[in-house]
Amino acid sequence: SNVEPTPIVLWHGMGDSCCNPLSLGKIEKILKQNIPNVYIYSVMIGSNVVMDTEHGFFGNVNDQVAEVCQTIQKDEKLKNGYNSIGFSQGAQFLRALAQRCPVPQMKNLISLGGQHQGVFGLPLCPAESYICDRVRNLLEWGAYVGFVQNTVVQAQYWHDPLDETTYRQSSIFLADINNERNLNETYKENLLKLQNLVLVKFLNDTMVVPRESEWFEYYLE
Repeated sequence: SNVEPTPIVLWHGMGDSCCNPLSLGKIEKILKQNIPNVYIYSVMIGSNVVMDTEHGFFGNVNDQVAEVCQTIQKDEKLKNGYNSIGFSQGAQFLRALAQRCPVPQMKNLISLGGQHQGVFGLPLCPAESYICDRVRNLLEWGAYVGFVQNTVVQAQYWHDPLDETTYRQSSIFLADINNERNLNETYKENLLKLQNLVLVKFLNDTMVVPRESEWFEYYLE
């Protein structure tokens, strides 16, 4: 048939990049083999893969989501809507995109190990040790301190179950997209426009704590 397949937007996880031949590049290849002629946009923040990887640790997630929104709105091939697959933290960034950027329409979102309730620990950090050490040190120093919130990506979905009040007040990203500060009806309406939200939890996930966050679950308050 002449019907073009629905395009796909991919957002990589922490420590990865848009185009790593061993991870997202490989997945892109598999998708193209299985869906001939499919158009794929793999999110890259910054002008090259090195910057893209660094922006998975340092940067402002709200700005990144806004940037991706502008990119997909300018992309002619995505104007009729798209499906999306998010890997690890890329999945909650795509959910934010669905909630904040309703045009063009995201049709389906597959979240592979996305931490939709945030994290309270990074046991295995998949990057150069100096980056991981720096991120961990800043999180320990104060995940909710303004400077850390605005510059460390993981701080922006750091969810301290022992201090829910500070989390709700200070989390510039997660508390907002999870409607924990103010109820944003538009977020809710936009999320409900998805045909399917598929949440995949990795039973052996050692990269994030708690892994229940991948199913929108968290510690009991």
